[in-house]
Amino acid sequence: MTAERTSGPAGPDFPIPLARPVLGEAEEQAVLGVLRSGQLSLGPRGPEFERAFAAQVGARWGSAVSSGTAGLHLALRAVGVTDGTEVITSPFSFVASANVAIYERATPVFVDIDPLTLNLDAEAAAAAVNSRTAALLPVHVFGYPADMATLERTGVPIVEDACEALGGSYADGGPIGGRGHLAVFAFYANKQMTTGEGGVVVTAEQSVKERIDSERNQGRAPNMDWLDHDRLGFNYRLSDIACALGLAQLERLDALLADRERVALLYREALRDVPELTLPCENSEQARRGWFVYVVQLPRGVDRDAVVTSLGGRGIAAKPYFPAIHLMTYYREKFGYREGQFPVCEDISARSIAIPFFPQMTEGQVARVAQELTHVLDGERRAHGSMASRA
Repeated sequence: MTAERTSGPAGPDFPIPLARPVLGEAEEQAVLGVLRSGQLSLGPRGPEFERAFAAQVGARWGSAVSSGTAGLHLALRAVGVTDGTEVITSPFSFVASANVAIYERATPVFVDIDPLTLNLDAEAAAAAVNSRTAALLPVHVFGYPADMATLERTGVPIVEDACEALGGSYADGGPIGGRGHLAVFAFYANKQMTTGEGGVVVTAEQSVKERIDSERNQGRAPNMDWLDHDRLGFNYRLSDIACALGLAQLERLDALLADRERVALLYREALRDVPELTLPCENSEQARRGWFVYVVQLPRGVDRDAVVTSLGGRGIAAKPYFPAIHLMTYYREKFGYREGQFPVCEDISARSIAIPFFPQMTEGQVARVAQELTHVLDGERRAHGSMASRA
């Protein structure tokens, strides 16, 4: 039997990566089966994966696509986002959730975030709705569910960016993705499960699935006759190879999610007494996080980039997570955004880093990360205190 490639050396002299997928013989055999079949795309594994994934998140239909970004793009098109409209979304996210509105010549409209959950401030989003608003695009940031009930009261179409939230649940206890809106999941290698690259759009409406299925395949006609394309489309298909990998990952998803929660609990215990370090918010009532990354907020006044560099020198991978989208060069130049417009987002963005987090992290690895982070932060405090005394 082929051993699962889940972890490398774990001793104190070996680096700990930011993420590592869990892959083994089941995934190998699934991919080999497709390779041996000779049908690498538009084969039976795609529909099988779509059905299995939709069932996993409590949705009726699923459409497999080449990435979460592709899925968000097609979902916005499906709810009517087009030239001159606006999409209300978060400035604290991976840039794709804002870019997809611009693909359709719409304007992303940012509102600030909640300082606890880091999700879109739902009341502020509701207040920003106007006659040009075509959609709300809440991001379930770092897997924690957004305030859907408040957003739904606006009556505006909703596209959920659930690319980080597989395995999470809403405040009512239902699985993220099963609320009836278009919701988009992604399967990059650091996600809860992986297909290498890829995503799925889930929906409650068969007609929406049919539209997305066509547009992901160059706008091909419903009978799949490649001689006729009855709408504008894109090359957003997901291969049977990737779908086979996804089916194998779904088989082990419950275990992957449980391991991620185990590591998160180890971190909470290991880091709880670090002065002024803000840990991810805990679950509230039935709202549960689908653990994607482990992001901490450093104390104010600490040099985040210096901390990341110091950790790297000690064999601990770390990364700033997330940058504020509105302060990126493209968004500054195109829309005139500037510092101070979304102060909560800007403060949290300037202090947040992701530390190593993957299902098969050991207790010893978590302890080593916590020890090194504590040591680096102590050094930063001493340095800043010394500088302050000399001033």
